[in-house]
Amino acid sequence: MNQHLKQLIDLSKVDIEIDAFEPQIEEANYKYEAALAQKQSIDSDIDNLTKEIKEEELKKHKNELHLAELSQKLEDNSRKSSEIKTEREMKSLQLEEEIAKEQVTFANEEITRLEKIIESKKEQIEAAKTSLEDIASNLETVKSEVDDKLKVITKARQEVFVKKEKLLGTMNQKGLAFYQKIRRWAKNSTVVVVEDQACMGCHMVIGDKIYADIVKAEEITTCPHCGRILHVEAAEE
Repeated sequence: MNQHLKQLIDLSKVDIEIDAFEPQIEEANYKYEAALAQKQSIDSDIDNLTKEIKEEELKKHKNELHLAELSQKLEDNSRKSSEIKTEREMKSLQLEEEIAKEQVTFANEEITRLEKIIESKKEQIEAAKTSLEDIASNLETVKSEVDDKLKVITKARQEVFVKKEKLLGTMNQKGLAFYQKIRRWAKNSTVVVVEDQACMGCHMVIGDKIYADIVKAEEITTCPHCGRILHVEAAEE
């Protein structure tokens, strides 16, 4: 086999090895990132619930102020009743009292409703804080596990990088530039095998003459359809 072709095949295998580390790193980070996202989500929920409680408490306070005003009004009306001189004044006062009493009932009901909402939201906050404590304690463990796994991956990746550097040092620069040009678009399918006389990059059939050149492997041969570098496995040579 042509030495330059063999180097390109070896280089493509090394590049595939290097690229394979990325999903491993993503997978290692995913567990920690998922736990961190969950913690942030709960933190956000607690903040939102706290704001909602303040809003409900403000509504409750307004109703309490209104209730105090209504109570004062009913007291005033009670005093006025002794000063009534006409039936018209009495009816007017009674109407005011009825309206005030209805408003008192509504205000009390609204305060009770708001208190239940506030209590419910406080319970949700407590539950969220409990979950947060569990996640926070687990987060450190997960981070430690992820760091250990990343150290192993980083060490293995560094070893592959060293192998690539050694290989690059022995390669023909013209052939390397040709390989890199194809790799920009073909990625890890820059160098592919030919199976059943078809390019495994584009899956198009190769003509007999070009296929014969690929089998001989005396020169670097590219696919006439897609431009990838082609070779055959040892058993097919």
